[in-house]
Amino acid sequence: AIVGRLQAPLQELVDDPSQHVRATLAKHIGSLCRVFGKEGTIEHLLPLLLRLLKDSFPDVRLNIISKLDVVDSVVGIDNLSQSLLPAIVELAEDKQWRVRLAIIEYVPLIASQLGVQFFDEQLSNLCMSWLGDPVYSIREAATVNLKKLTEVFGVDWARSTIIPKILAMANHPNYLYRITTIFAITMIAPSVTPEIVRDMILPSLEGLVNDPIPNIRFNVAKSLEPLTEALRKNPDTAALEESIIKPTLQRLEEDPDSDVRFFAHRSLTAIGTPST
Repeated sequence: AIVGRLQAPLQELVDDPSQHVRATLAKHIGSLCRVFGKEGTIEHLLPLLLRLLKDSFPDVRLNIISKLDVVDSVVGIDNLSQSLLPAIVELAEDKQWRVRLAIIEYVPLIASQLGVQFFDEQLSNLCMSWLGDPVYSIREAATVNLKKLTEVFGVDWARSTIIPKILAMANHPNYLYRITTIFAITMIAPSVTPEIVRDMILPSLEGLVNDPIPNIRFNVAKSLEPLTEALRKNPDTAALEESIIKPTLQRLEEDPDSDVRFFAHRSLTAIGTPST
């Protein structure tokens, strides 16, 4: 009975001319899912949620995204994704960066619930596209997202699916893509095996040591410190510290750019070999 009495007022609020009313509704409508129950939510609330996800006011969209986990707990991720995934994918390119950020933070939950095949087919390219976003906060969140996905789907998946795509950006003519490559592989390195660092990540970084942009070179220097920690986990890869890491950092200590020299020296000091 209560569901029937709520339907008309909710419909009016979704259409309210005040964006602040709609934003407040979006913030709290998820809590009604438990009142409506699974079937009632699917039949009556999901259509309203979908309309709010497409609202012209960004705070409305943002408030709905932030409450999707509550909706998921009532109706299940399968029902949620079937109804809302197209809108979620559309919001992944929203002109408001805060909305894009909220979607990124929601992706690991979707991925863990729906599985690797669904992710690879529906969301993989989307997650990679965020690495090229013009907003730094989005690129940064995208690298954290890839780390979380590696932890969800496993090292073998990362090696075959996302790491090759990340490394391909190391040759991109736009330096923002190249620098995001460094950030992404540095973020992922602790979650993968030392062998992957040795065979895939380190060779790609070596190719960026001579990049014409100083910002790239000093980020290479910074990244070699956490990569050293990853390589030390296995005696077979730990030897690369002496044969590749330290000689590379010593070369960067002679770089014409002062920032590159500074970060190279700092990384050498951090891994236990200050230069003489």
